[in-house]
Amino acid sequence: MRIPGVTLAAGLCLAVAFACSHSPPPSGRWQGAYESRDTMVVTRLEIDSKGNIYLSAPDATDIGTAAAQDRAAIRRRLADGLSAAWGEVQPRQFDFDGRIFRKPGGVAPQLEWNPDQKTMTAVVYLGLHPSIRIALRPVSDFSGDPWMQ
Repeated sequence: MRIPGVTLAAGLCLAVAFACSHSPPPSGRWQGAYESRDTMVVTRLEIDSKGNIYLSAPDATDIGTAAAQDRAAIRRRLADGLSAAWGEVQPRQFDFDGRIFRKPGGVAPQLEWNPDQKTMTAVVYLGLHPSIRIALRPVSDFSGDPWMQ
């Protein structure tokens, strides 16, 4: 009678171990931008081979009444600021389950990795507004223009 109990316990331990094992985060560089009538965000992400995550996403909000030339200046300011401040970005640690990056112990996704399509999405939270998902494109080196597609 003890053998089924031992088998069940061993099976549960294996199931828990399998559920807790995740692939390491992908390493690489990504960048992207988002623009709506009222919001702009530029994003730069680097994950090094040690799993350190460097992420910056400066934004401009409440710009719905900005004229076209002002919007162009905002785009330039965000891109220049991102490039200038990149050297000061500190590494972050996230929990990674093989697809979703979350702050340690957190619930809300910060980054989403699709291992099948090898795509990365940044999830940005600005105040009480709904989250913004920004599709990031892989880059070998960061560009001074994150708006490029």
